This record gives sequence, C-alpha cells and structure tokens, in this order.
Amino acid sequence: MSEDVQDQPADGENAYADGSGSVIHRNNRRPMLVWLAIGLAVVVGLYFLYDIILGGRSVSTDNAYVAGEMAEVTPLTSGKVVDVMVTDTQPVRRGQILFRIDDSDQRIALAEARAGLEYARRRYGQSRANDTALGAAADASETQIGAAQAKVASAQAALAKAQTDYDRRAALAGTGAVSAEDITAAREALATAKAAAQEAQAGLASARSNAISARRQEEAALALTRGTSVDTAPEVLLAMSRLATAELDLKRTIIRAPIDGIIAKRTIQVGQKVENGKVAMAIVPVGELYVDANFKEDQLGKVRSGQKAELTSDFYGDDVVFHGKVVGFSGGTGAAFSLIPAQNATGNWIKVVQRLPVRIELDPKELKEHPLRIGLSMDAKIELKSND
Repeated sequence: MSEDVQDQPADGENAYADGSGSVIHRNNRRPMLVWLAIGLAVVVGLYFLYDIILGGRSVSTDNAYVAGEMAEVTPLTSGKVVDVMVTDTQPVRRGQILFRIDDSDQRIALAEARAGLEYARRRYGQSRANDTALGAAADASETQIGAAQAKVASAQAALAKAQTDYDRRAALAGTGAVSAEDITAAREALATAKAAAQEAQAGLASARSNAISARRQEEAALALTRGTSVDTAPEVLLAMSRLATAELDLKRTIIRAPIDGIIAKRTIQVGQKVENGKVAMAIVPVGELYVDANFKEDQLGKVRSGQKAELTSDFYGDDVVFHGKVVGFSGGTGAAFSLIPAQNATGNWIKVVQRLPVRIELDPKELKEHPLRIGLSMDAKIELKSND
C-alpha cells in the first residue's frame, strides 16, 4: 500500500512531462501542422488566383461623383427685369423664354439707327449728284481755257498792230509827216495793247488752273462713290451695321434657354437691373451628365479610353445600374489642382496615394429613364478587358 503511494507523482509535478498525457498525441502533431500549412497555402493561392484571373479584370472606386457642363445664362444687354418665367428646379427646353428686360432704351436706339440709315442713303444720293455737278463744272472750266486762248490770240494781234503803228510813226517823227500827238497816241495804244496781252495771258493761266482744280475736286468726290452703289457705300454699310446692332440689342431683351436642362442658381428678380455679362441663372443639362471617378494611381495602369464601366448611385441604390465608357483622364491629380497644392519637399514627407479623376460618359437613354443630378455620389467599376 505504501509502495503504491510512493509511485504516484507528487503535487506540483508535471503529469505530462513525458508527453504521454498530452491532449494531442506527439505522433499526431506533425501531420496536423502539415495540413494546416497546406490549407494556408491553398487559401493564399486562391486569393492570388482570384486577384489575377477575376480581380484583375476590373477596378472600382466609391470616390465618384456626377458632374456636367452647366450653361450659364448671361444677358448680353443691360436693363431692368420686367418678367421672370422660370424658377429653380424647373425643367426647360432649348429656346424657351426665361426672362425679359425692359426694352425702352433699345427701341429708341433702334429708331435712331433706322433714321441714321435713311440719312446715310440720302447723303449718298447727294454725293452722287455732287459728283455730277463737279464733273460738269470741270468740263465748263476746260471750255474756259479755249475762250482764254482766243483772248490771248486777239490781244497778241492787237499788240502786233499797235507795235506796227507805233514803229511806222516813230520812223516818220523827224520828217514832219506825223505830228507829235500821233506819235504819243501810237505809244499809248502800244502800251494798252501790251497790257491787254498780259491780261489775256493771265486769264489763260487762271482758266487752266481753274480747270485743273475743278477736275481734282471731281476726282476727290468720285473717290468716295466710285465702284459703289447705295447699298455698298461705306457710310451706308456703317449705318446698316448700327441698325443691325440695335436690332440685336432689342432681340436680346428676351433671354431664352440655350440648352435643355434644369434651372439652377437663379439670382434675378423682377425689378432688378441686370448688367451685360452678369450671370442670371444656370441650366444643368441632366441628359448629358458624366461621372468623374477618382481612382487611385495604382489602379490606372490598365485603364484606357473606351473601356466599359458600370455605375450605381446612392440615389437609386444597387437596383439601378448605369452603363458608360471611359472618355478621358484628367491632366493632373486632385492634389495638383487644389487651391493650395501639397509641398512634398520637406524632411517629414509622408507618401500619400494620389487619385486621378477619370471621366466616364453615361448612356443618355439610361439618364432619361433615371435622371441624375450634379454632385451625387456614385460607385464606379471599369472593365479592363472591354476596350472597344
């Protein structure tokens, strides 16, 4: 009895020191570890297989938002708003009237432009009549040259006769055949003839000068009208352009929608004075929206333009799937185009994975069935093997 008690291990001693009393027998440990390692290897292999075969077929992100090219409505003439036909959230069609501006000033300007055009036409007619008159005056001046030449010839003949009479009497002065009075009269007649000849020469020169001046005036007047008509004259064309401007300003007092879409950001009220070029409202083309999907830089190695994409919106949930295609990439990351770009040239720089916006064009038919709005969140997935 005492020997049996001595053979039992004392309290505190390891009853499984030799391993015979372990939960897992020593002989079974190695096979279990081997199977565990095999199972882990299979799991890792399946993961990489999925990543290469299935996961490598697409990239996805939930950092995507609906965007669109909004059309800003800006009046191109100034004035007081007299009527506003639309309000925010209202759908409009291209060409629909949005608001009106008081057109009193534009109508006055139009009346002035019409009067200016009529005045220009009459001035042109006056110029053509003046051209005719100046031409006739130039012709008349040229005829005066002939008359002046005839006077010169007559004066020259009279001078020659006076010279002959004087010479004859002067030769007989010592013979007593002529009196001193005759010689004096002949001398005076000769002087008068010389003066008349000089006057005739001066008249001829004046006639020639007047003819040249008249012809130059005619040419100067013709320079404004030569090769033109009442509809092509420069002053008439200028008046017509002013009339067209006045008509356009009057037309611009009625502001119409440039595209189809939804009214947003309306800032004008009746009675408010609007200035040329000031934004009055915006129109969102809900049928031509797209998605800017911000993918991580390490996701874009195989993304190409033309690849198909599937998108879902939090607005409709996963039941509505939008289809689209990649149309382009942004010229820089979001950080590069931020108001204050990141400055990484520092000693405590930490690398941050950047995101590059990718534009995805949506199917217009699906947008028509399930309209979206700018700024809504989207989940985007691009099929990498679907390049058109």
